[in-house]
Amino acid sequence: MRTRTLTLSIACSAALLTAGVLPATATGATTPTSAQEGTVSAADLLAKVTSCSQISSGKYRTDDETSATIPVCGKNGAVFWKADMDIDCDGQRTSNCNEDTDPWYQDDTAFHQSNGKPLKADSLPYVVVPSSSSIWKYSSAGIKGGGVVAVIYNNKVEYAVVGDTGPTKIIGEASYATAKALGIDPDPETGGAESGVTYILFKNSQVSPIESHSAAVTLGDRLAQQFLKDN
Repeated sequence: MRTRTLTLSIACSAALLTAGVLPATATGATTPTSAQEGTVSAADLLAKVTSCSQISSGKYRTDDETSATIPVCGKNGAVFWKADMDIDCDGQRTSNCNEDTDPWYQDDTAFHQSNGKPLKADSLPYVVVPSSSSIWKYSSAGIKGGGVVAVIYNNKVEYAVVGDTGPTKIIGEASYATAKALGIDPDPETGGAESGVTYILFKNSQVSPIESHSAAVTLGDRLAQQFLKDN
């Protein structure tokens, strides 16, 4: 797995008025216990992303020491990439995510809960997107904080939100909770997956509040069904 770059996440404030906003009353995240979430199978989703229409100006590395081979690809209603999974343990301090468990720990995330606090990596499934650069600007593709992501690994589907931003040249990272739900070792120092992870990010979607995982699953399942129809 890569040696993570120490880059501070920059807190963002984004408008909540989007076509894909789904309100929810939940105020806290519930750690998912298993992953086949929703009604759309991993096989059906993967069948729609077998070829890549590259929308990024360049390609990303999966780790500091690897070559840049990962493009961001465009589909109707979504963007996607296929990469590894490094573990993000940033945000609120918990027993699983802190300076002792994660050598690269930072106490903030780019996007915050509805109460203004950073996200909780060990209880909320979220995905890290590369910070905007000349390679690709996620916001220009309709991707924003709280947007819904279908994360697929080993024939399982886990719905997550866009929760943090990372290095400008590296792609393939998700929260402790995302990894755990997919059966991936969530240890931020030694865990993760070397390859085989597909990330499908639905354009112009947003979960509200961002910390409600159940809202992400509900909206994600609806958008996944639409994705199958449109591609």
